[in-house]
Amino acid sequence: MTAAGVHVVLIEPGFTATELASHQVDPAMREAARQLAESIRTLQAEDIAAAVVYAVSQTHHVAVNEILVRPTDQLV
Repeated sequence: MTAAGVHVVLIEPGFTATELASHQVDPAMREAARQLAESIRTLQAEDIAAAVVYAVSQTHHVAVNEILVRPTDQLV
């Protein structure tokens, strides 16, 4: 936290079920993302929202610096 009272949090989501993969220009990357989404249980937007709520709901003396949220099945 800075002297101005600003908290900074880095939230790193793993593979999340969104339309982002469909925007891949490279057809091979688009297909790889589709196959990955079919092979693992992906995160939902609500999972990431819960991480954001956790981070911003802490009291002023708690610094949440980084949150990594991945699906249980995601290996990398």
